[in-house]
Amino acid sequence: MCGKFRYGQQEYDFDEGVLSFIGPGQIFSIEVLHDQATTNPSGWLLLVHPDFLWSTSLSKVIKGYDFFGYAVHESLFLSEKEEIAILEIVHNIKLEYNNNIDKYSQGIMISQIELLLNYAERFYNRQFITRQISNHKVLEKLEQWLHDYFETDQVAAKGLPSVQHISDEFHMSPNYLSTLLKSLTGQSTKQHIHQKLLERAKEKLSGTALSVSEIAYELGFEHPQSFNKLFKSKTKMTPLEFRRSYN
Repeated sequence: MCGKFRYGQQEYDFDEGVLSFIGPGQIFSIEVLHDQATTNPSGWLLLVHPDFLWSTSLSKVIKGYDFFGYAVHESLFLSEKEEIAILEIVHNIKLEYNNNIDKYSQGIMISQIELLLNYAERFYNRQFITRQISNHKVLEKLEQWLHDYFETDQVAAKGLPSVQHISDEFHMSPNYLSTLLKSLTGQSTKQHIHQKLLERAKEKLSGTALSVSEIAYELGFEHPQSFNKLFKSKTKMTPLEFRRSYN
């Protein structure tokens, strides 16, 4: 690589043999070094739209892979043997992607992606035997707090958490917390709340038979119209249009 990879405000600590992961809404950039600008970088990028995973088995377990969260912002260094294993999987995904699409295509690609993630988890665990994991403490705490709030259905009883409420929980001013989050992720506290809300909504739309109104009430909305409006503003689709795309 002829430059430096950056994840949020942190530089990755390897320049070659690198495998890394980012989730939706997270910031990734490459800074080209001028004295190496003529070097030809090599590698590949696998981009998976989150909606491709909904209603699949992988959507239920992908949050269990720590390397998609800010708790792990360290790149993974692969040995030559490990690179070969990963590249074989990517090659299989590429072949399937370029084949004629049929009812098996998504399932085959999902299984290959899950295989890649399982290999990566094995390699990360090997690396962290000797390397300490660095944590973005505030981001890690926010992700866990939002996860617990939505998973335990507090949102149905209390409504969407406000920026002020979260700031009080973290003992920070609302402006300070949002500024901190924006510097690391490009998203404000409110945008993080909406992102978690949309994840939960998509899970319910693709994986349950609940009506849109029932989902809206479970997600803390007094009026389903407000839920519909927010969902469409963020996804360019109504909740029903999103659901129909999986039926």
